[in-house]
Amino acid sequence: MIGHRSEGEAVDQNVLLGAYVFMLAIFLGLEVINRVPGTLHTPLMSATNAIHGIVLLGAMIVLGDADSWWLQAIGFVAVVAGAANVVGGFAVTDRMLEMFKKKPTTGGAAGSAQGQGR
Repeated sequence: MIGHRSEGEAVDQNVLLGAYVFMLAIFLGLEVINRVPGTLHTPLMSATNAIHGIVLLGAMIVLGDADSWWLQAIGFVAVVAGAANVVGGFAVTDRMLEMFKKKPTTGGAAGSAQGQGR
């Protein structure tokens, strides 16, 4: 039976399995992120922003179906945190894209060539 605990068992097996999967996901995520070259960070940030937008939409739907005050409070915190994550992700992506734009040159060699009367 799922969730059934015998008397000598201190932790439910499903909780333990979930903790193992969570720890493995953390280590795998760190390894994957550390191996991504710098040129791919911007496209990956854009993709994760889209995923976070879907998560935010799901949090709003769940908040709408909450029937007790504490579920509504938890849902509200989830929506606020999700919205902050989406906005922050887009701000970081925009800042990263600014690094790839060419800066305009002012004066320089073109200004001195015009001053020579050519």
